[in-house]
Amino acid sequence: MPPKAKINKEMILNIVLTITRETGYHTVNARSIANKLQCSTRPIFTCYENMEELKSEFLPFAYEYYLQYVDEYSNSENISPYLLLPLSYIAFAQEETHLFKLLFVNDMDLNMAETTDFYKEPDNEKRARSFSDAVGIGLERAKVIFLDLFLYTHGIAVLTATKKIALDRNSIEKMVTNILSAFIKQEKPDWNLID
Repeated sequence: MPPKAKINKEMILNIVLTITRETGYHTVNARSIANKLQCSTRPIFTCYENMEELKSEFLPFAYEYYLQYVDEYSNSENISPYLLLPLSYIAFAQEETHLFKLLFVNDMDLNMAETTDFYKEPDNEKRARSFSDAVGIGLERAKVIFLDLFLYTHGIAVLTATKKIALDRNSIEKMVTNILSAFIKQEKPDWNLID
């Protein structure tokens, strides 16, 4: 009989991802992980001191999964670069509801006492700079528009993930296009969203 595969952190993180995607992170515990791995709970606590440590490693792992989703979305959809982030974010909320709730509702690492706090997150600063370059608006004004777009998109995504609203892709795209155009036209009245 061949020896059993040694349980490692990557295996555990992938199982936690599977459980979270299927039933939500609230169902993740040592027993549910062990059941999926078909082992005792001991290997889990050999890799991780406790469940808090596992969660602290799982959140960046899950966020990488989200980034892969956005990348695959951009490759599979014929979409304007202006709409990629908002539409993929909402689609993620629709298709990966449990993971979306974990990353962007329950454990979202964003504390905004002031709107400028949004840009303490390095990815948001980088995305705003790209947005500024793409639309040809100065960075400070582009950051305001980018934040407004995020807040609008986040609202739709949360309503979608919590099953408070059900919209098809065309309706979502039209809504996001309309709001983005309205925001940008305040700065550049002749601006048109061209795919």
